[in-house]
Amino acid sequence: MVRTATCSRRTNRRNHFTAPSHERRKIMSAPLHNDLRAKHHCRSMPVRKDDEVQVVRGVHKGREGKVVACYRLKYVIHIEKLTREKANGATVNIGIHPSKVVITKLHMDNDRRRALERKGGNKTAEGDKGKVTSKEVTSAKSMSTVD
Repeated sequence: MVRTATCSRRTNRRNHFTAPSHERRKIMSAPLHNDLRAKHHCRSMPVRKDDEVQVVRGVHKGREGKVVACYRLKYVIHIEKLTREKANGATVNIGIHPSKVVITKLHMDNDRRRALERKGGNKTAEGDKGKVTSKEVTSAKSMSTVD
């Protein structure tokens, strides 16, 4: 999303539908399942081939399968067992938007591993940095009353 920010619906729609492939990859992100979110300290990732996903919205809600293809031009992903039969008997994949699925298993390679370390690595090392507990608040109040 290198383009300038705007509030115009017309401009945002134009930017979305004329986005180049490297931007479409980022737009086609899906949230991680709660287990993966806790493990990797990361909320969402771009979907890729060989990830395992579960559909959480629409007619096919609850269906699971492996991602067969990411069709960036149409902003959809094709899932292994989600097909329908055409009138002539041919079976075709059903396109599902990545925001309507949740990633249940990540296909790991070196690039994915580095991306997860980059996105969630600092949270594992520092823990609850910046969070104030009630214990600290009470101790700060007692310190201020002593002065």
